[in-house]
Amino acid sequence: MSTTVQGTQGEDRNDYTAAESRAIRRRSLRLLGSLVSPMKGLLSLTAIVVIASTGLRVLGPALIAYGIDNALPAVLQNADWMPAAAVTAVYIVTGISGALLIGWFVVLSARLTQAILMDLRTRIFRHTQRLSLEFHETYTSGRIISRQTSDLESIRELLDGGLNQLVQGALYGIFTLVALFLIDWQSGLVLVAMGIPLVLLMRWFYLESQKGFRESRVVSARLIVHFVETMTGIRAVKAFRKERRNDEEFAEVASDYRRVNLSLVKLYGVLDPGLILLANVTMAVVLVWGAVRVTGGFLEIGVLLAAVLYIRNFFSPLEEVAMFLNSYQSATAALEKVSGVLEESPSVPDPATPTALPNARGAVRFDEVQFAYGSGRVILPDFSLDIPAGQTIALVGTTGAGKSTLAKLISRFYDPTRGAVTLDGVDLRALSQGDLRRAIVMVTQEAYLFSGTVADNIALGKPDATIDEIRAAARAVGADGFIRSLPDGYDTDVNKRGGRVSAGQRQLISFARAFLADPAVLILDEATASLDIPSERLIQDALQTLLADRTAIIIAHRLSTVAIADRVLVMEHGRIIEDDAPAALIAGTGTFAKLHAAWRESLV
Repeated sequence: MSTTVQGTQGEDRNDYTAAESRAIRRRSLRLLGSLVSPMKGLLSLTAIVVIASTGLRVLGPALIAYGIDNALPAVLQNADWMPAAAVTAVYIVTGISGALLIGWFVVLSARLTQAILMDLRTRIFRHTQRLSLEFHETYTSGRIISRQTSDLESIRELLDGGLNQLVQGALYGIFTLVALFLIDWQSGLVLVAMGIPLVLLMRWFYLESQKGFRESRVVSARLIVHFVETMTGIRAVKAFRKERRNDEEFAEVASDYRRVNLSLVKLYGVLDPGLILLANVTMAVVLVWGAVRVTGGFLEIGVLLAAVLYIRNFFSPLEEVAMFLNSYQSATAALEKVSGVLEESPSVPDPATPTALPNARGAVRFDEVQFAYGSGRVILPDFSLDIPAGQTIALVGTTGAGKSTLAKLISRFYDPTRGAVTLDGVDLRALSQGDLRRAIVMVTQEAYLFSGTVADNIALGKPDATIDEIRAAARAVGADGFIRSLPDGYDTDVNKRGGRVSAGQRQLISFARAFLADPAVLILDEATASLDIPSERLIQDALQTLLADRTAIIIAHRLSTVAIADRVLVMEHGRIIEDDAPAALIAGTGTFAKLHAAWRESLV
């Protein structure tokens, strides 16, 4: 996995060092550049339109000055209305043109925003889906949802409203300053002098709000994570009466979120009065100095009025610049989080030149495999095992013995720390994802069903299967009867996570799914745990059908399921301590014989 500054481990941090902050900023800018690069044409057109519209809007005070100092005297002294009519026509044309261009700019910026968001949203989905299981077991679903929802919403607000605010502020301010220098350079110097405290005020706001919005994104993610985990685990919440404790924990996180947002509001409580004070002082200085010059005949009254209007126009959008900084800081913090996810690399990468394995037989071998989760303790120390093609083996042992780890390595959810796991003599790391998923299928205790029909869920591993093939697979594992009894049979919508069928029925559907996929290697990881004893007995024949003519690895605590195996492996601390046929082990005096005897007694 990529060792990014802000990945699964740094998700809740906001105390980055200067070097880390620079690295995060570079990462975010790379992402932004990659998003904008394909839309250079649209971006250039948008820039041209916004520059033209801003230039037309800035002409207003200069036209007013011309009208007062030139057109009005022509009317009063010579009854000449032509200059007044001309300046009025130009004023109206520039106003209408500026308004039309602003409207066009809004449409163009919306197109640009939606194109960037669609690209980013798609990238997040595709990338997180392709990341290895290791990432998803450490990065909570709530945080992923936060990346797709609140973080993208912050970026949208920046691109949508933030760009307009930036245009109203920075670009309009620059054009206004240029125009002010052209009509009265002395008033321009006054404005530049007042720009020193203005820059200091804006810089202070920028730095403080940067800290605040970064903390806000962290707390917002915690809020979403807490909510999602509570709602996802609502059954456990109800079962253990955890509502009051959850209320207290959620209230604490919500209080942190409120505190962060209030601290940001206080920043505006300083910025807004500061901007008003600077604007009023600048206006007063320009008026006083302008009045002195008008009185002395060195400045025309129209130019003074235009200078005052330009000063007002310069300061009035600065609050919008602050609002842009608001959106910018929030979006920057969000972009940091998103770029952190997109920077993650799969810990189980696809091979650069995969080895083809079109017809897998199913022979699995562990060759001196060592494995540990991350930097934790070693689960499998120097583990070797041969599973011939077509053999059914059962893995038995206490919790933590390494059974599920073995299954995850065969499925290539993880790669060995050392050594190799091979399928028909080919290292799993050399196989393409397509060949690997066709050859090896795991059925877990969870038996997850997706929204859609029963038929859709059975056809998950073979999307092009016909309805006859789907029904045949269901009949093979004994699921056809209950499926036909559902309201719409195979067309019944199983609802969210299979809520319309029981746990045992979901498991039968998952068996049918595996049977239809027809893998060379089938792994059952506690796959019968959701079934009651009568149901389990009913599907023993289905299991025999499911496991026939393929390599099978069964992980089960129920020894009735283990009995159908050709070979039983008893594991302890990542090692095989017993390996033989079920009957031979039962007849002995080892660990499996004791487990079997205890199980038989529990049935009496």
